[in-house]
Amino acid sequence: MAITSSAKKAHRASLRRRVFNMRRKGAISEAVKRIKKLLAEKRPEEARQLIPRAYRAFDKAAKEHTIKKGAADRKKSRLTRLIQNVT
Repeated sequence: MAITSSAKKAHRASLRRRVFNMRRKGAISEAVKRIKKLLAEKRPEEARQLIPRAYRAFDKAAKEHTIKKGAADRKKSRLTRLIQNVT
């Protein structure tokens, strides 16, 4: 348990940031899940239309330092390759 007032404040801030980070990571995973589900159903054209939404989620998370920029770029690249290999 935090003892000093600054530690208590830091803990409150971390709890607030955690909510935002979880929301951003949830948006990423939701976008990727929808794309992979469409690919499993053999609907690559619809999956390709969802790529901008996934890119937006990755870029926003990287901009807000929820994930690292390199990780976002790597995940975007792998997602794009996945769609290209299916079609």
